[in-house]
Amino acid sequence: MPKLNFRLDEALHTAVARRARGANLPLSVFIRQVLEQAVDERKRYVFSSQDEILATSIQILSILATSVGQQSPKALEQGMAQARSILLERGLLGEGDHP
Repeated sequence: MPKLNFRLDEALHTAVARRARGANLPLSVFIRQVLEQAVDERKRYVFSSQDEILATSIQILSILATSVGQQSPKALEQGMAQARSILLERGLLGEGDHP
């Protein structure tokens, strides 16, 4: 199997490593899958098998957040802050998506 060796600037390395952690994959496996996606003629998202689960989860959480927000805006605010923190830690928020 051929090996590749290349350099990344620090910011790109940090971002890619964060995304790999968010996908619960070793960095090399994540990069290999991203490269496979880049040459896939169908141009599909590498992790598309999880898209339906993600969409359903977002709908459920949206309904739950609406209900909690109506009953206790403070609890909703605290929960959203905690969620942002977890998403940021896992590299699932962009730089402009958090305070």
